[in-house]
Amino acid sequence: MHGPGDIQFFTRFARLYDLVMPDADRTAISTGLQKAERPIDRLVDLGGGSGRATLAVKSEVSEPLVVDISIGMLSRARDRGFACALSDARRLPLPNASVDAVIIVDAFHHMPEQSMVLDECTRILRPGGVLVIREFDPSRALGWLIKTGERLFQMNSQFYKPDTLSQLVSDRGLTVSTRSDRLGYTLVGVLSTHN
Repeated sequence: MHGPGDIQFFTRFARLYDLVMPDADRTAISTGLQKAERPIDRLVDLGGGSGRATLAVKSEVSEPLVVDISIGMLSRARDRGFACALSDARRLPLPNASVDAVIIVDAFHHMPEQSMVLDECTRILRPGGVLVIREFDPSRALGWLIKTGERLFQMNSQFYKPDTLSQLVSDRGLTVSTRSDRLGYTLVGVLSTHN
């Protein structure tokens, strides 16, 4: 989250964030994680902020790591007892092929240079690992409202329709599926064990 409006907003809003935001969609995230072709031990919650998505699936993984650029948001995740890393999503401090899953929940649209972010996600995934992205669809009413609201807060958000994001992830060698629901969509990309 690197637009000046993005970082300032989340730093200021950190204490209230979990009070006003709904819980992360556990079913959507878990269903995506189940598509992995390997056991999931190490999970990175990228743009994970307060750890809201990690909280939803913490019983399913043994080594979750919340990664975010906002110190204020990460302090909330630390308060929940999660391991945290302050990092730019374009340059993750993790070795190649070191994690089993990456989740990005309601955050991908805040990340600048999203192609670089997807490259990093692919780089750190182990073969058989899974990338789960939960996003708002800008072509639907809720997505349009969120997009408009974020512009009012001077955020540099970039939203993708499901088919466009699917192509971007597929171009990195992952097998992609998407599922839409009333709040947005969930994209799942699996890094083949045959690469």
